[in-house]
Amino acid sequence: VQLQASGGGLVPAGGSLRLSCAASGSIFSINLMGWYRQAPGKQRELVAVVYSGGGTNYADSVKDRFTISRDNAKNTVYTVYLQMNNLEPEDTAVYYCYTLLARGVVYWGQGTLVTVSS
Repeated sequence: VQLQASGGGLVPAGGSLRLSCAASGSIFSINLMGWYRQAPGKQRELVAVVYSGGGTNYADSVKDRFTISRDNAKNTVYTVYLQMNNLEPEDTAVYYCYTLLARGVVYWGQGTLVTVSS
């Protein structure tokens, strides 16, 4: 599975960004896809995840501000989006998409930097 993330950038506090992550390859075995983030000097933390059945989970810090969704209508590409609204400087981090396959293997995409200015 290959993951291609995009959509990061610089935004003022209160603004919005949408991240995308396109998975290709053995997408039929995807159990879930999601996003982690890592801020400078901090550990990587889970932001949001969407399961193959459609259920979602969010970190408490982003609930009601971030929305994760998926588009698996195409047979060859499985895309996950992270809509981020009302961004805060504390959201500044490198965001990584990942996927967990049915056989327990995890794949990571390259990080995309989100910078929120105060």
